[in-house]
Amino acid sequence: MTVHAAPMPGVAIVAEADGIARIAANDTAALIWLRDRPAPFRDWIEGLDPAQLPRARMLVRPEGARAAVTAACDAALTPDGPERRWLIDDIAECARVFGATMGTAWLRLRLDVIATDACRRFHADRVTARLVCTYRGTGTQYGLADGDEPQHVATVPAGSPFVMRGTLWPPLPDRGLRHRSPSIQGSGETRLLLVLDPVTDPEAEG
Repeated sequence: MTVHAAPMPGVAIVAEADGIARIAANDTAALIWLRDRPAPFRDWIEGLDPAQLPRARMLVRPEGARAAVTAACDAALTPDGPERRWLIDDIAECARVFGATMGTAWLRLRLDVIATDACRRFHADRVTARLVCTYRGTGTQYGLADGDEPQHVATVPAGSPFVMRGTLWPPLPDRGLRHRSPSIQGSGETRLLLVLDPVTDPEAEG
């Protein structure tokens, strides 16, 4: 396995899905569920026409993620087969585990297809916690910052879910963890990014 994630204070590396529960530990600002994408899936997703990558922005119950992603794949004409089914199954599992960890009945689910420099500034999100997973392209970058910019930056491997505390996490010392999207403008690269946020009051969502 080629590992681009770098050990940093406050960033845990876990090997199994149930390790996501470690985000509740006082010494953890973020964690990486480190794993490889299956080679057939990696080759398939990287070779797809970007127009066939699924896009979605919706509120779902964790158990509803499978149907939501299936509908997004149908809308994008994402080719059916074992690789598409792996993607749907994997997002459903991420939603199940993250929803259980956060104790939430609702999630905000986004599947973003990105070909520009979105969210290039290092920042922390205004959420309690967030799960992101890059299925295609370069993963999220992160680092520890005393000021605006980290001195040392690492990249989450594609296919590895990255769970971060946000600024709305119950008060604990800010460990300075910041993240950003990688710079891909003009490179011809297209990313497929899953984002999951816990939602406590779905009726308040716009």
